[in-house]
Amino acid sequence: MPSRLRLALYQPDIPQNAGTLLRTAACLDVAVDIIEPCGFVFSDRHLRRAGLDYLDRARLTRHDSWDAFVAARGGGRLVLLTTSGDTDYDGFAFRPDDIVLVGRESAGVPGEVHGTADARLRIPMAAGARSLNVAVAGAMVLGEALRQTAGFPAAVPERFAS
Repeated sequence: MPSRLRLALYQPDIPQNAGTLLRTAACLDVAVDIIEPCGFVFSDRHLRRAGLDYLDRARLTRHDSWDAFVAARGGGRLVLLTTSGDTDYDGFAFRPDDIVLVGRESAGVPGEVHGTADARLRIPMAAGARSLNVAVAGAMVLGEALRQTAGFPAAVPERFAS
């Protein structure tokens, strides 16, 4: 049974990063919530280029607003990735029903969203480093959450085996 772990993107504003995260989630069989408004038209060619043909495989739910997402969210902890987090992600105990939330590339998330999170995680970085690309950060933390919860999809045989 696939993991119930989900990835949520709060008002993404760079289509290439959103496409990369959608492709990552499709490959890892993780559902994605997009919390709008987006900073781009959702059919943007940059989004499609980064996501390739994987966008059609993504289990995607779009929400018109933060309030709409909260109303539809159901159970599970909201785990926010933030440079002002109080816990390193590699020391956090993930659960299979967690929702990993990444903020806008340009501004993170507003205070009301930050305050709603059940956990605020940071990625340890070298002194003087400000932040990672949101797609890289999301993929790193999603990978750790799937590892901890045994949520990676089962291996399938190679399509083009010799």
